[in-house]
Amino acid sequence: MKRNITKTALFSIATVWMMSGCTGTEATPRNATQTGVATGAVAGAVIGYNASGRHKGRNAVLGAAAGALAGGAIGNAVDEQNPEPVNDGGWQ
Repeated sequence: MKRNITKTALFSIATVWMMSGCTGTEATPRNATQTGVATGAVAGAVIGYNASGRHKGRNAVLGAAAGALAGGAIGNAVDEQNPEPVNDGGWQ
């Protein structure tokens, strides 16, 4: 049981680490959507795995999908509320 939890945690961390490479290295001011998706997926996977039932792996995948959708929606709402920064040509 403890070994399965460790494997799931390592898999979740590795997945988020690999997916974060797709966002690029530039500093983007509107990245709450990306952060919400990643955070929601990890949280959903953990909650789904720890839910009662016999199919821990399936629960973790479904939880990750639901968490990613919810986190993305919340992050997108935050991004829409925050205005874009204006480059006024001042000191760099």
